[in-house]
Amino acid sequence: KKSLLIFLLLCSQIIMAAEVNVYSARKEQLIKPLLDRFTEETGIKVNLVTAKADTLIKRLEIEGRNSPADVLITVDVARLLRTKNEGLFQTLESELLSDTIPAQYRDPENTWFGLSLRSRVIVYSPDRVDVNNLSSYENLVEANWQGRICIRSSSNVYNQSLVASLVANNGEAATAEWAKGMVKNFAREPKGGDRDQIKAVVAGVCDIAVVNTYYLGAMLESDQEDQSNIAKQVKLFWPNQSDRGTHMNVSGAGVLSAAPNKESAIKLVEFLVSDESQAWYAKINHEYPVKSGITISDTLTSWGEFKADPLSLDELGKNNKPAVLLMDRAGWK
Repeated sequence: KKSLLIFLLLCSQIIMAAEVNVYSARKEQLIKPLLDRFTEETGIKVNLVTAKADTLIKRLEIEGRNSPADVLITVDVARLLRTKNEGLFQTLESELLSDTIPAQYRDPENTWFGLSLRSRVIVYSPDRVDVNNLSSYENLVEANWQGRICIRSSSNVYNQSLVASLVANNGEAATAEWAKGMVKNFAREPKGGDRDQIKAVVAGVCDIAVVNTYYLGAMLESDQEDQSNIAKQVKLFWPNQSDRGTHMNVSGAGVLSAAPNKESAIKLVEFLVSDESQAWYAKINHEYPVKSGITISDTLTSWGEFKADPLSLDELGKNNKPAVLLMDRAGWK
């Protein structure tokens, strides 16, 4: 009896001590509520460190095998692939993740997994743009868009992944010409974030802008009236609906090679694709669930159904370098 009591006491201490250490490039308010729910459900404590993605990846490289981190959560597939290529992720065997997440939104070798989807789309001024003139990313280099486009700099990873998708679909040479045409059609030198591009359209600096869907969603549902009023003055257009579909990207996660709490880490990543977590992404972060059959917010619903490019996101990471080089050669600042 005494030995059984000691055994049960030890088990309870292990359960109480269960924890998982998360490095997140997502802002605390966009991930912590989910992590708190995970703790409520499992009793596993989550220790959260937030910083910019490149800072976290560099930190992991420096910490090496001594890193306390179990899970990295970040945005954009290029960063996920970079982490994998540095040998910082480990391969996971999880039927739940493999069955839940479509193949194009996870690593073929099961080191990283998409958690939520975002798309890089066109927003436009309905007063100054005839929607019938919009069709595709490729169409943006036409002469009728000269001096009318706002977009972020070539150093922005979202633009790099968009261009990488064009390289994968159209080839390097054609995409290099496309990038030159884009630069000719810029209304101004690239500056600011995606919200700034939306504001520039409303201010009349440009007529169309290329932005991630969740920025528009966040502005539309903002508590700040000036933000929502600005966002209501633009419309969203899904490019390439008559051919391959609109470019997609992910926020994602992986379990790190040096993870001291591997089992807890796997449970956390699996929790992040649960129905509850996926619905939360759609409502709070204005991102699309990576899992099918999840109810999305009224804002996302209002944008209608769309055809998504089925390209494996692994291809975006592989084509990141040529994309960056051709953007530089095109003079995309």
